[in-house]
Amino acid sequence: MTPSPSSTSSTETPLIALHGVHVVHRARSGGLFTRDHVYALTGADLTVAPGETVGVVGESGCGKSTLAKVLVGAERPVSGTVLLRGRDLWAMKPAERRATVGRGTGMVFQDPSTALNRRLPVRRILRDPLDVHRHGTPTEREARVRELMSLVGLPPALADALPGQLSGGQRQRVAVARALALDPDLVVADEPTSALDVSVRAQILNLLLDLKERLGLALVFVSHDIQTVRRMSDRVITMYLGRIVEEAPAGEVTDRARHPYTRALFSATPGLLDPVDPIPLTGPVPSATRPPSGCPFRTRCWKATEMCADAFPDASPGTTPGHRFRCHHPVEEGRPTRELVAQAAAVTAGPHGPTKPPRESP
Repeated sequence: MTPSPSSTSSTETPLIALHGVHVVHRARSGGLFTRDHVYALTGADLTVAPGETVGVVGESGCGKSTLAKVLVGAERPVSGTVLLRGRDLWAMKPAERRATVGRGTGMVFQDPSTALNRRLPVRRILRDPLDVHRHGTPTEREARVRELMSLVGLPPALADALPGQLSGGQRQRVAVARALALDPDLVVADEPTSALDVSVRAQILNLLLDLKERLGLALVFVSHDIQTVRRMSDRVITMYLGRIVEEAPAGEVTDRARHPYTRALFSATPGLLDPVDPIPLTGPVPSATRPPSGCPFRTRCWKATEMCADAFPDASPGTTPGHRFRCHHPVEEGRPTRELVAQAAAVTAGPHGPTKPPRESP
């Protein structure tokens, strides 16, 4: 989507900006020498302002993790541009790009048990980024390690512990500290609590929010827990099959989202005080190797028509700043979820409901 007016002020350069980014992977198919193309990210446009928290939601395989890797320079697009403070990452020489990304961004991965080198003690894990980028003197690096441990609530006695000697929550605190080692402006957290026990998830989420406020970080928070994303974020991005289909202020995604997929996604986790049945969707998510023509959601959408198969819709603005969506037949603004449930159920009821458009992918 085109960058929203609320993402950055007219005089402020976005911290990071994606323009028309495409990522295509090659995956081996049935034959020994045959490879399919996996369309992991298609035409992604996104800006993140300094100090902003952007949440990213969508079903498994929708491209959330690919987007996260693009933001920190770990995935090179086949086309499009990635600008960090106005500078094109992939136009830089490799050494310059590594230095720029290493010092400007940090990433917290999903599973700390695999993201940390199990043979290295905590002190070495935290010092490695400082050594690689030659940050300060050796004495200053040791002081920075102690500062990082204190910042994330780890006692000094754990400096010589190996990751296998720590709890899951402590390992993730080490991962957060490592992401902060070079004092970045942007931290990307890719499913940072999904591998943790329920009892420690809230602690890690509160830690991230506290660090964001104390350090003035911009945070991109990727998660399948959409209610957590809504509570943590200033703005929420909805992805489907490699496409960004809607971006909206966090306070609007539950009842004022315009894209049918966003409404269906959030209806699946209703509030306890006012339970609502989820909006029914028919069929599985299409394959990313053969995505449908036009709007990728059309094969499961109760509002789809033949128009939806012809072209992916342009971005349309909502009535509030920062709200944009891509849909030929958007949900009426403010329409109650209960009405959408009934509408979708009538369409998916079979011969007693309205005729659906063809579902096959081209």
